[in-house]
Amino acid sequence: MNKNRKTISRRHFIGSSAAGFAGVMIIPSLSCGRTGQGNKTTGLIRLGFIGLGRQAMYLLDGFMRIPDVEVLAGCDVYGIKRKRFENRVNEYYAGAGKKIKAASFEKYDDLLERKDIDAVVIAVPDHTHAMISIAALKAGKDVYLEKPMTFTIYEGQQLRATVRETGKLLGVGSQQRSDWRFRQAVALVRNNRIGRLTRITTHLGNPGSTSGAFINPGVWQPVQTPPDGLDFPMWLGPAPYHEYSPNRCHFEFRYHSDHSGGRLTDWGAHHNDIAQWALGMDASGPVKIEGKGGFNKAGPYDYANYLEVHYWYKNGVELMCENEGGNGVRFHGTDGWIFVSRLRLEASNPELLKEPVAGLDTSSYDERNKREEIPGTDEHHNNWLDCIKTRQRPATEIETGHRSASICHLGNIAMRLGRPLQWDPDKEEFAGDAAANILRDKPFHAPWRV
Repeated sequence: MNKNRKTISRRHFIGSSAAGFAGVMIIPSLSCGRTGQGNKTTGLIRLGFIGLGRQAMYLLDGFMRIPDVEVLAGCDVYGIKRKRFENRVNEYYAGAGKKIKAASFEKYDDLLERKDIDAVVIAVPDHTHAMISIAALKAGKDVYLEKPMTFTIYEGQQLRATVRETGKLLGVGSQQRSDWRFRQAVALVRNNRIGRLTRITTHLGNPGSTSGAFINPGVWQPVQTPPDGLDFPMWLGPAPYHEYSPNRCHFEFRYHSDHSGGRLTDWGAHHNDIAQWALGMDASGPVKIEGKGGFNKAGPYDYANYLEVHYWYKNGVELMCENEGGNGVRFHGTDGWIFVSRLRLEASNPELLKEPVAGLDTSSYDERNKREEIPGTDEHHNNWLDCIKTRQRPATEIETGHRSASICHLGNIAMRLGRPLQWDPDKEEFAGDAAANILRDKPFHAPWRV
């Protein structure tokens, strides 16, 4: 990351007057179609990857399999990851008989300067999502951004403004929207198959369980010399300065509030996204939030071993988000319930799941989802690529990604303040609450800024 990069200046918060669309009964098709060519004449999309960690390698393996995609370059501040990326890409294309040799860069500016790259896949720690995505959009690249879309509410507003200013496309890696189980569950709820929706519970998984939940990283590791090839100050970027220790970086960044919102913005960004979709609140949010969590304030981790956040919407529905009860989303209605996860779809009345739903055909998903490590991912990738060509909105576009991240940030703010909060989803501000409004953003370590 290049601290000399020109970034947009800090402005006042941008309000949104977009309203939710509760009552819409059909679930739109995933496909944007492959008839359009966008701004290309060959139909080929050339990708760069920014951030080359574990999640990026998973995304890389998926995108490289798609016939009209070529991966040309990658970027990471850790040399060993750059080498791994080069080896994986070059070996793949050599085996496919293609004369493609991928390059790698330490600074994302250098990758973004390449004119032969059409779009970038960004999979970096949360605290640099917005900064790098804004730079990519301003460099003329379309963006696939891992969830949660941003680190703060303010960053989401700035990123949304940049998408609108540049006319570029941004899709968020909330692939559950492309999984037939979640799509069918949402369609059933929005078609009132369990009666009037009264409550939603999003379960983020038990700490230390095997349900995809986090495992508490435990004892804070002492300060060490960074490993050879890691530019740790560059990795920190805008975060407050700290000396290097192994469990600050890599996957464990999710457990530290300087870099992430913890479990609530990790699994919560997935499941609360589905809840907002079912509520018809993709462009809105709750009006009241109250939360509690167990934070380990004695040590350097600001990590919630347990959390329970309640959200209330203007239509009277309550959403409860907790890290107990397994992993998935449960919809409660006046006539029954539906539970959905990446592994199963269940209902109080199993016959509900056999009935056709207006606007939704899941038959084409079955075999494809069986082949995927995470169901829906291939569909999600193809949807984003199709939309690059047609310039239509992807399955999880900028406004949806912003609002789905915001609800998680709101929960963290409520837990930190320990009191009920009133939220105006149109103005995107807390009503008459200066202390809460300050927490819509976090200070950057100079000279970085968004």
